[in-house]
Amino acid sequence: MTYYSYVIVNEPLEVSDAALLPPDPAAATLVLPAPGGGLGAWAGSPSAVLADGEIYLAYRLRTADRRGQVVQVARSADGVSFEPLVSIGKQDMDAESLERPALVRTREGTWRLYLSCATWGTKHWRVELLEAGTPDGFDSATRRVLLPGDAASAVKDPVIAWQGGQWHLWASVHPLTERGEEDRMTTQYATSPDGIAWTWQGTALACRPGEWDARGARVSAVRFGRQGVTAYYDGRATAAQDCEERTGIAFGATPGALTALGDRPVAESPAQGLGLRYLTILDLGDGRERLYYELTNASGSHDLVTELRGG
Repeated sequence: MTYYSYVIVNEPLEVSDAALLPPDPAAATLVLPAPGGGLGAWAGSPSAVLADGEIYLAYRLRTADRRGQVVQVARSADGVSFEPLVSIGKQDMDAESLERPALVRTREGTWRLYLSCATWGTKHWRVELLEAGTPDGFDSATRRVLLPGDAASAVKDPVIAWQGGQWHLWASVHPLTERGEEDRMTTQYATSPDGIAWTWQGTALACRPGEWDARGARVSAVRFGRQGVTAYYDGRATAAQDCEERTGIAFGATPGALTALGDRPVAESPAQGLGLRYLTILDLGDGRERLYYELTNASGSHDLVTELRGG
């Protein structure tokens, strides 16, 4: 089975396979504990790449008092124990906070780190890019804004894949036009010939009034199949559930038009907050795959965990 998030897709798959793979927190192994206990302390929002027999993982660390303070890129031989290679702090990006990164290795071997950056003193977010020849070579001095957003919208949490001769991107977009309502989010879709210059194509996944995802729908992992495109996404019903999203599944005949499936999430944490979000799934190339996601624990903080499937 081949199932990618944030990496080059080589083989199409049957869409029906995706419904068989919801995360199972009972089977998860801890990768990185939350940097502190209680609400607001998070380790997670992962993005994974397999290269030269090793797993590279980008993730965000957050504390209640400093928000998303740093994004780290780390390396692992076994997919569980990671050695940090490089850290990019929010001060390096002139950002009030950092959220989900997207780690990508291009077909030419260039490494890219797409960073979600909060604009100081506002609810606005933008996406910036760092490029390097190796995964330990990212330097904030090379930063450039790719998805600036505008006064009416914040853009963050990109999901990026190569398929069919072009790059595809799904990003969480938050409308900023109504004060106090900025937590609302939909997923917008864009394409690019080079992964740098993006053209917006419209809404890929919208909220459903009255459903468990009425307040937000954020794509977290995508797969191209013979019948269409399957995506996992983070959803919530209310503003109070902000940061405690659960995971659902959506499908579409094309990557820019996804429809949520079912009337309930497919996975959530058994802990009080229910949060199970930012899922990424990595094909290991040997019939197995690893799931990485952010999971709410019993104290209300979020751990970064993994599951090994197959084999």
